[in-house]
This record gives sequence, structure tokens and C-alpha cells, in this order.
Amino acid sequence: MAEAHQAVGFQFTVTPDGIDLHLSREVLKHIYLSGVTSWIKRAIRFKNGILTGVYPASPSSWLIAVIAIMSTMYARIDPSLGMIDTIKRTLPVSDYMTVQTQTVLSAILFATGLWLSLILMLRYILKALLSYHAWIFESHGKMSFCTKLWLSLVKMFSGRRPLLYSFQASLPRLPVPSVDDTITRYLESVRPLLDDEQYNQMEVVANDFKRDEAPKLQKYLILKSWWATNYVSDWWEEYIYLRGRSPIMVNSNFYAMDLLYVIPTHRQAARAGNVVHAMLQYRRKLERGEHAPLRALGVVPMCSYQMERMFNTTRIPGIETDFVQHLSDRKHLVVYHKGRFFKVWLYYGGRHLWPSELETQFQRILDDTTEPQPGELKLAALTAGNRVPWARARLKYFSQGVNKASLEAIETSAFFLTLDDEEHGYDPDKLRSLDLYAKSVLHGKCYDRWFDKSFTLIAYKNGKLGVNAEHSWADAPIVGHMWEYVLATDCFHLGYTEEGHCKGDINKGLPPTAKLQWDIPLECQEVIEDSYMVAKEIADDVDFHGCLFDEFGKGLIKKSRTSPDAFIQLALQLAQFRDKGEFCLTYEASMTRMFREGRTETVRSCTIESTAFVRAMEDKNTKRLDLFRKAADKHQNMYRLAMTGSGIDRHLFCLYIMSKYLNIDSPFLKQVLSEPWRLSTSQTPQQQLNMVDINKFPRYVGAGGGFGPVADDGYGVSYIIVGENLITFHISSKFSSPETDSYRFGQNIRQAMLDIRALFDQNDKKEILHTTFSCSVTLHYFQNGGSQLVSSG
Repeated sequence: MAEAHQAVGFQFTVTPDGIDLHLSREVLKHIYLSGVTSWIKRAIRFKNGILTGVYPASPSSWLIAVIAIMSTMYARIDPSLGMIDTIKRTLPVSDYMTVQTQTVLSAILFATGLWLSLILMLRYILKALLSYHAWIFESHGKMSFCTKLWLSLVKMFSGRRPLLYSFQASLPRLPVPSVDDTITRYLESVRPLLDDEQYNQMEVVANDFKRDEAPKLQKYLILKSWWATNYVSDWWEEYIYLRGRSPIMVNSNFYAMDLLYVIPTHRQAARAGNVVHAMLQYRRKLERGEHAPLRALGVVPMCSYQMERMFNTTRIPGIETDFVQHLSDRKHLVVYHKGRFFKVWLYYGGRHLWPSELETQFQRILDDTTEPQPGELKLAALTAGNRVPWARARLKYFSQGVNKASLEAIETSAFFLTLDDEEHGYDPDKLRSLDLYAKSVLHGKCYDRWFDKSFTLIAYKNGKLGVNAEHSWADAPIVGHMWEYVLATDCFHLGYTEEGHCKGDINKGLPPTAKLQWDIPLECQEVIEDSYMVAKEIADDVDFHGCLFDEFGKGLIKKSRTSPDAFIQLALQLAQFRDKGEFCLTYEASMTRMFREGRTETVRSCTIESTAFVRAMEDKNTKRLDLFRKAADKHQNMYRLAMTGSGIDRHLFCLYIMSKYLNIDSPFLKQVLSEPWRLSTSQTPQQQLNMVDINKFPRYVGAGGGFGPVADDGYGVSYIIVGENLITFHISSKFSSPETDSYRFGQNIRQAMLDIRALFDQNDKKEILHTTFSCSVTLHYFQNGGSQLVSSG
């Protein structure tokens, strides 16, 4: 009963003598502390907002400008060329505004205007510098004088101690490529996939489009690029993600795994407590903009726009299209355990709950033995099924009463937590442990993750973790940034006691968790069951295989003077050809975050050069290594073009959307947009924050993450390059396709990697033999006084 009394701020009773008022000091104290914390948070946000708003200058530079102008006035020098006098004449004269006051105020106004002008000039200079991309195309390890000079200028104009959003106003806009360049690159990309007759037909259709429809579409697209911050991102979010009416589970959502080898504690509630607290720390820094912006080469800033919607965000279903709801500071999360939903407050006395306090709350939920209410067990299956039934059910059954209140608690929560009743994780002694772990994080039981939340944190019974992320609001590197911070904070900063509990005292005065209430009618329960059956069919069809490739890694690949990503992509092409006996359209995601609000672009990894290399490998051609280098160079160049805004697919996608708005029928664009990606690949970034030294702590490495298959008869492959000696592949396909087998494809990838390495081993042996032969010849030459050349094998 103590908690119930503390939950009431005051009580009163009416007596014959009047009203007897009783105040709860404890509650008033918490109200006061909450108010103080709120005002401190606002003050910090306001301060950081000013720092970001005037970057790359600083507020102190305004004071310097004012002092400088005032000093020149006292020296009877007018640096304003008469502008101060003009401002002075416009100011009214009164008893409160003397001539001297007018002069000082005019000087301050002029100094402020000059200061703001300098800020704008610095931003435009920085934006012009950041529009230079020649540095990306230079050979690794070699840097031209122009690039060195450019780097020095970028450092000079970048200011000191930037905040997360400091560079946003200085980032260049994503350029619109020319139609000629895009069509040329597109035709080149499909050439190895078409026979001569098919290619000639495609060439005719492409040239017709370039001549007839493209000029008008391109003009409107350029106009959009001038008006919008990014000519791709808004349409990409709307038409690729939010307008899709099929289930987002497996088809759109992606996942991230826990540390591969380490479980810091096997206590489920303790692990969840530490990680949730670490997430709250990350969110606080995110809301204040205190994270350091990501920068290529430590200098070139990446766009941070996607990070804004990481927390307090939910995808809301609609009949024709969904929308993303993002709210400001949310103070609770919702926890799912064995069919029940619980609301957990994240603040106490104006501060975040400590890890030990969160552990206590989660343990209370784990110890709760109540049964789910009718329809509650599989309620989250609505978010896993088709979007239209979910949208209609939401309007009909969740728009009033307790259902509305409970649904709002979920949709307005900071994020969603599942305390899973299963055990998962990588175990080398258990067959397919990584495969089952991946399937669990991706789809679970189809009703124990809220797939519409920006992300669902999953804490397993054995202390292992996972994250299931909705895709419309951001891409995988954004979630990866948060996940790296959280895992490093959990293991190296917060830690656990010897018994595996969270560190810190246990607060017994915490208010209890609130169990969400539902009144779900039978009709709605039938809709839930239908959604569950749709989702279960999708989940049961997913064939996953996790492949840990530890024969060699990035270290050895770099010694061969090859890009690790190009090496892996060519191995995937070789594995694909061996798996199916043919080449296919291949998707590799690259980022365009060097531009404002940039997201991704497609690298078409199946090229003329890569197919020539693969055929040479199968034919045992002696020029295999030369063909490999040509294919790798081609892939790197395409990747760089995609990063710098000269890709193929986003441009064609936007031209297609524009054609729909203008009611222009384009057979070429229809054909391009309907082509299936039978091999979809993506590299998961590693060590964006460098919070953990992998060389010092080699077991504290992440397992990466993955996604579902994009095509019914294709593969989805996500890979993460971990340290110097490990590459993890996450391979997905569908059991229903007789053409695919994820385990088989994993073995093909492994063999392809080893076969390509063998090329370099053979070449190294030849070089050693050549060096030995040369040394032997030279030695005999000098032994004979240089008068006679004696050869020795």
C-alpha cells in the first residue's frame, strides 16, 4: 500500500470544521525534481541549439565582433562605410534613447549583421568544399596535393568541437545526374545479363525514353532538387516503405544481433536493465545533439538527419499509406512478456531509473503470473500482417476506451521491449544456433515484437539480446551506431556484480509497473488470428544461415591491395554463378550521407568485368588474377560513383515517380522498376564509434545483422567485416523456392572466398620464385666479377 499512498500527491477530507488537506511531501519532492530536470533539459537544448545554429562560428565570436566595431568607433574609424549612421537615423529619438545610446545600438546591430553574414559566408565556403569528391576516386594510400590542400581547408572551416547537427546546414544537396550518364551506366549494367537480341531491344527502348519522355521529367526533377532538401529521400520513404501494403515483418524490417562470443550476464532482467539505461543515456545525448558527428577520414561530415527519429517513433498504419509518428521526450516504455503488455516509467524523481531499478521493474514483470486477457496474447500480430486489415482494425476497435489508451501507451513509448521466454545466441556446440537466433530476432513468434515501433529491443532468457528495427525511418548504419554505443556502455562502463546483477542499490519505493488493459471483441480477435496466420506463413518460409568465415579477413585482403568490399562482392558473384549456373541483377546498398538527408544508393555489382572474372575462374584461365583486379577496380569505381550522387537507380526511381505525377507512360521506366533483385547484399558497418579496441578485446565483437530475402527465388546477404580475421555472413532465402538453399549458398561463398585467396597465394609463390631467380642471377654475376652472366635455376 505504500506505493499507492505515494502515488497520490494530496488527500483531503471534509469535516464540520472545514477541509482537512494532507500533502504528500514525497510526491511533491518528485514533482519539483521533475520540473527542475525538465527546465535543465530545455536550457541545454536551447544552448546547443544556438551553438548549432551559429556553427562554424561561436556565440563568443559575436562578442568579439561587437567589441571590434565599438573599438573602431572610438578610434573615429567607420568600418561600416556609413551604414552605422544610416541605422542610427532610423532609430527613434526619445528620453530613453539618447544620441549616445543610438550610436552604441547602431554599432551593435551592424556588428550582429556583419557576424551573421560571416557565418553564412563560412557555411557556403564549407558547402563548396564538401562538394569536392575527387578525393574518393584517388588510389588508397595516395593523396594528391589538391586533396591535401582541400583537407586542410575543410579542417580550417569546420570549426572546433562540432555537435551532432552542426554540419547539417553546410552539407551539399544531392545532385541530379544527367539522363545521358544514367542511361549509359544502366545499359552497361544490364549488358552481362542479356543476350544480343535482348540488349538491342533494351537499347532501343532506352534511347526512345532518352529522346521522348526524359527531357520533360528531368526538368521537373531538377526543379524539385532546387526546392526540396533532397530530391530522393522523401519519395523513397513514402513509396518504397510507407505505401507498401504487404507485411513489413521479414519483407522490410531488419535485425541486429548481440555480441558474438560474450554474454556479460545470464540474468535476463539485469541485462535488460543495463541496456535500457544505456539506451536512455544515448537518447539524452541524442536529444541534446551531443554525439560527435560521423566524419569520413575524420574530416568529411556525414548527415545526421536520420538519427532524429530513433526514439519515440512509431509507424502508424493507414488504408492507402502509413505515416511515421515522431514525438518529443517520452518517459515510458512498454514491455511484452508471455502475452502481457506492461507500461514501465523510465524516470523517478526527475532522473532516469538506474540500471538496478530497471532490473527490479523487469524482474517484477518476469515474476508476474497473470494470464493474458482475451485477444492480448497475439495482439502484436496485427503489426506483422497485411497493413490494410491492421489499419481498419485500429480505426474500428482501438479508437476509444481502454483499447485506445493502451494502444497509445505502446505507440507513444520511447521504444518497445520484449522479455523473451526463449534462449538464443551463437553456440559453436549447437547445430544451426546462429540460424535460429537470426530467425528469432527477425520475426520471433510473429506476435511478440511490435514491428511498427522504430525498434524493438529483445532480451532473451539466457541474457542474450537482439534488435528488430522498422526500416522507413532510417537505415541500418543508424541503428548500428546506437547499438555499438549501447553494447560498449553495457560491458565496459556499467558492468555487473559478481552475481550477475546490475550495480547499484535497490530502490524498494519504485511505483509498480502498470499492466495494460484490453477489451478486444471476438471480431477483432479473428482479425488478429488472420494476421497471425499470414505472418506465420511468411516466417515459416524464411530459410536462414549464419556463416562465420574465419579462415582470413580484412587484414589479409588488404595485403593483396584490394578493397575488402570488392573482394567479398566478387566472391558473391562467383558463389551465385556456382549456385544457379547463371548471373543475376545484384543489389548492394551504399550510403549517400555526404549529402543532406541522404540515405542510400544502389551499386549494381554484377558487371561485365565481374562476369568475365567468374567465367575465367570456372575455366581455369591463366589471366584470372588480372581479371579479378579489373573487376575489383570497376566495383570500387561504381561504389564511389554511387556515394557521390552519380548512381543509377535512385535517379531512375525518381523519374518514374515523376512520370506517374505527370501521367506520362514510359515502357522503359516500367521495365527498369520491375526487374527483380535476385541477389540483394549489404555490408553492416563496424566500429563507427571506436569505443572498444577489438585488438585488445577480441571476443567483444558484434555478430552483425541481416534482413529477409528480397526476391522469392533469390538470396539476401548481409555481411560484417569484424576486425582483421573474421567476416560474418547472414544469408536468407525462402524454403518455398526449389532454386535456393541458404546453407548451400553459404558453403559456396566460403569456397569462393578461399578460391580467390588461392589466386593471390599462387601469385605470391611466383613472385618469390622470380625474386629467388633474380637474386641468384645477380649473385653469380658479381661472383664472376661482372664479366660473365651465369644463370642458375
